[in-house]
Amino acid sequence: MSTATIPRPHTLSTAESERHEDTAPIPSRHAVRLEALGTSPDGVVAEVGGLYDGRGWAAHATDRPFAYRYTAVGDDAVTLRRSKIAGAIRGAIPRTDDYIVQWLTEGAGVPDVRRDRVPLTIGVPMLFPTDREFVFEYQDYDQRLVHLSRSLVHDVAEERYRTGPVEDLALDHLRTLDPAAVARWRGQMTLLARELRNGVGTLLWQTLTRDAAAAFLALYPPALPEIPEVVLLPRLSRLRAAVEFIHEHVHEPLTVGAIARAADLSVRSVQEAFQRHLDCTPMTYLLRVRLERVRIELLRSDPGTTTVQEVARRWGFAHLGRFSGTYAQAYGEYPRRTLRR
Repeated sequence: MSTATIPRPHTLSTAESERHEDTAPIPSRHAVRLEALGTSPDGVVAEVGGLYDGRGWAAHATDRPFAYRYTAVGDDAVTLRRSKIAGAIRGAIPRTDDYIVQWLTEGAGVPDVRRDRVPLTIGVPMLFPTDREFVFEYQDYDQRLVHLSRSLVHDVAEERYRTGPVEDLALDHLRTLDPAAVARWRGQMTLLARELRNGVGTLLWQTLTRDAAAAFLALYPPALPEIPEVVLLPRLSRLRAAVEFIHEHVHEPLTVGAIARAADLSVRSVQEAFQRHLDCTPMTYLLRVRLERVRIELLRSDPGTTTVQEVARRWGFAHLGRFSGTYAQAYGEYPRRTLRR
């Protein structure tokens, strides 16, 4: 039987969150505090599985009495969590809007047993592949997790990496981590945990959560093509609007007219601006961005389950032969070689 459990994250208003009396509330932030614990495999499936909209979850005892405890504290931008289970658990987690970094302090686990099949190393962070459904499997473990909201991470990414307002940062969750970035991440988690004693309504907490997003992006930098530096000049604000519109809507059918309207320019003016400052037409620039997105997807895909043709078609390239030639001219190798890396 479980004790003091909360089947879904309990959201408090900022007025209810702990804070110093002399600190003004931050209206856009809402505190999150929850705890679930018990000794029943069915309990952990219902409670913790419910937090993640889990599918097909199952748990059972190992050679020790089954027990679990799951806690989370923070706000709707960043939460620090801990999951500890004496026993084994497996289940599917669907795509989520949160980026989730996790690491083990004891036990064993494989975050994705169907596709990646990469076991965790004690103390080494790994990003969950939250852009798709994955199936995890853990046993007798103590796990730390940090949930970062997509909106926070993307805001910081736009600020620091000039990604523009995009839906997908194309993060490589299996990349080899830079030791300096790992040290920075750990230091940031220490600062966050310390500030939690003062609640999540402080200005310092909000500053630290943005710093945490920056540390996260140092671990997993965006693989997206950057917005050209020249369009960041204040006098080229309308060209920047056109370029950002292309990056944001690169997966959609686009016309020069639509790009011009997004920048509040005439078709002729937007064509001249691209030619003068980027040495290409708007549609050529769109082609380059789509080619880069194809390359990113090929590098991240499993060659056993993905074909060049299906990725190319997804990004609007119908003629495989012409596409392969254009790709090889841009990157010095054919797309099938990129997929097999």
